[in-house]
Amino acid sequence: MADIIYYTKIGCITSTKQVNLLRQSGHQVEVRDLLEHPWQPEELLSYFGDRPVKLWFNPNSPRIKSGEIDPSAYHAAAALEMMQGDHLLIRRPLMISGDRKICGFDPETLHAWIGLSSPEEAIARSGDLQSCSHPPTPGEPPACP
Repeated sequence: MADIIYYTKIGCITSTKQVNLLRQSGHQVEVRDLLEHPWQPEELLSYFGDRPVKLWFNPNSPRIKSGEIDPSAYHAAAALEMMQGDHLLIRRPLMISGDRKICGFDPETLHAWIGLSSPEEAIARSGDLQSCSHPPTPGEPPACP
């Protein structure tokens, strides 16, 4: 069993599914509001590890979906500065357990790190566990960026 601090957009249906999977696997999960946290560049960077900068961005962000922002066009410092001003740009969840921090919800990575009670099911559902669960409403912005 792991103790996990889990930063997300509060109320996100996909995040709720992720947290439920972690708890069903026996982990203690403390959910925190990613949008309200006062992120500093060094702290954000500690979650991203050696991932390419374009993978630091939340692909469901309205600014990315609209084409206003192209994640592949930014270097680290510019990306971190943008994310400080718009937390919806940060790929989520951000998780801490022990001395390790990770970004995103990849069932294979999580199973290797802390263990999941049904990794095969989680891997099979991984698209469902990473994409926005709110169905789009015609003519309205996405409910879960």
